[in-house]
Formats: sequence, C-alpha cells, structure tokens
Amino acid sequence: METLLFEYPAAKTVPRRAHVGVVGSGDLEIILEPSPEPRTHIVVRTGCEGFGDTWKLVLDRFFSANDVAATVTINDFGATPGVVTMRLAQALEVSRGHEENQGEFC
Repeated sequence: METLLFEYPAAKTVPRRAHVGVVGSGDLEIILEPSPEPRTHIVVRTGCEGFGDTWKLVLDRFFSANDVAATVTINDFGATPGVVTMRLAQALEVSRGHEENQGEFC
C-alpha cells in the first residue's frame, strides 16, 4: 500500500461534498470536499506501488484544467489513468449539483 500527497493552488472552492466510485477490482473511490483555503490537497491511497509519476501527470493535467479548491481523498484499487480522470470529473460534476436524481452521492 502506498500513500501519495499532492497539492495545487486554486481560486474557486467546490460547492459541496461529493462521493463517487467504489474501491473494487480495477476501480477507485473519490471523496471531494470544499477546502477552507485556496488550495487543493489530495491524498491518494493505492495498492499499486511505484506509480507516483503517473498519478502526478494525471492530477497535474486535471487540476490545471479545473481550478477548484478542494480536499480530495482517492482510494485506488488499480484504476487506469482514464478511469481516474473520469471519476474526478464525475466528482466535480456531483459537487456542482449536476446529478439531480442522485443527490449528494453517486
């Protein structure tokens, strides 16, 4: 098990908490919460060790395109970079209220 920490400057706080995904074979869970400061703090817990550079590239790309201040917890069980990006986008969408039928959680 490996824990990775990342931080990015941000200007806009996410509106509300969001929880998407499940920790299971080849997938991941993301918990996104508003940050009390103009930064995004990310904790990645993964069972796949040695992929810190890949995580950094994926998160750099996502958070350079999405200027949001949040506290993000990612619990990974071998998700691909494409799934990580999709789940991050989904969490941001849920936080912004675009999942009217799903409520806070999806």
